[in-house]
Amino acid sequence: MQKFKPTLLSLSVLSALSPSVFAEETTEAESQEPLYEHVIEEQTWGLAGVVRSASVPYVNALELDDSERVNTFIPMLYFENEHVYVKGLMGGVYLYNPEDSDWNVSALGRLRFVDIPAEIQNEFGADAFDFGLRGEYQYSDEWFAYSELMTEKDGNWHINFGTEGEYFVGDFQIQPHASLRYKSEDFNTQYYGLNAEKVDAGVDAFVGVRASYHVVSNLYLLGAANVQILDNAAYDAAVIDNRVQTEYYLGFGFFNDKDKPRKTELSNKRYFRISHGWGTPSNLGDILAGDIEDDPYNSQITTLFYGHPLTDELFGLPLDIYLTPGFGWHWSHENQASSQEYILAIKAYYTISWPFDWRLGVAEGMSYTSKINSLEKEEFDRKGYEPNNFLNYLDFSIDVNLGSMFNARSMDGVWLGYAIHHRSAIFEKSSQYGRIKGGSNYNTITLTVDF
Repeated sequence: MQKFKPTLLSLSVLSALSPSVFAEETTEAESQEPLYEHVIEEQTWGLAGVVRSASVPYVNALELDDSERVNTFIPMLYFENEHVYVKGLMGGVYLYNPEDSDWNVSALGRLRFVDIPAEIQNEFGADAFDFGLRGEYQYSDEWFAYSELMTEKDGNWHINFGTEGEYFVGDFQIQPHASLRYKSEDFNTQYYGLNAEKVDAGVDAFVGVRASYHVVSNLYLLGAANVQILDNAAYDAAVIDNRVQTEYYLGFGFFNDKDKPRKTELSNKRYFRISHGWGTPSNLGDILAGDIEDDPYNSQITTLFYGHPLTDELFGLPLDIYLTPGFGWHWSHENQASSQEYILAIKAYYTISWPFDWRLGVAEGMSYTSKINSLEKEEFDRKGYEPNNFLNYLDFSIDVNLGSMFNARSMDGVWLGYAIHHRSAIFEKSSQYGRIKGGSNYNTITLTVDF
């Protein structure tokens, strides 16, 4: 199969999912027409970027000058309906969520920061991913309580009990919260003894507040301040220097405009997108400039994405915004075994109707691979980094509507295009991505079908 290599590309463009269904009255003459039509309402969604600054509780054994605090940049996705939710650092699936109940139960996963100095995060590893069960009870109009049973990949478990409120004051949304966390002996030994000494079980405490400010239209400013107080067992560990840890968040995001009623019907439709692409050692800037180097191993990927409409405008502009989960298959070759990639992103499209319908798209999200592909392995080996399976995801695309191009009404919802499939770690600025620089790129041919 010949590799696909575009020679000219310049792109600069600026979350189980269920539709609502309505019935229309029909006349007798229309009795052969479908009585129901699928309608997507405007969804609860958001896309944000924040900087987190946290104090380091560990002893400064390496005497690193800037190890008192560790900073990281965090892209965040938000989406919620009656079945699933994605809220920044956590996401889940509702197992019990009746409309008329104050209770809900969900299975969830959440990123947990382990704040060792930035200089050694790539070498020793840092952030962890916890998963488990969460139950919530809404005990007043403003407050709910929750409990969680969580574990991580090595089976070290902890239990959380907390409460959280929500208040609106003008353009401010304020969310105070407090919680207790019971940590097993194994958990404390792993994360506060660093497996060098046994640390007994204990209970630590958290208190803090999150806030957002509605600036204008879909733009919001975000901030948070939290305090963690360690239990005696953890604090007495030889590698722990501070009982109290602080963290601050500051950033901005795009969310539903709180001053506008939600649209009851969106103009953009769901879609499926299938693509096949070829890897390149070239970086993103070189690809956009048309300077694309061949991969000697001919790395290839096949992906399938589903697009779920979130809204059809942003800041009053006609931008189609989608939540787009995806799955990728990295094909085996002499330098790598086959592997799987799991993606969740928010994508925006801008359509231009001259001389026919075509559109530019950009997506931001997260990607996890079951194995490190050869493009990333070779680059990270060359730069002296430990690779990371979890990375940031970007997608840049250009599509043409075949129905518009060929004046064929039956093909109006079919788009043929090109996209860059990009994984990277945001220039060593993100501890959740392993504090590394680099990634992988694939040039892909895409076929998108609206429905």
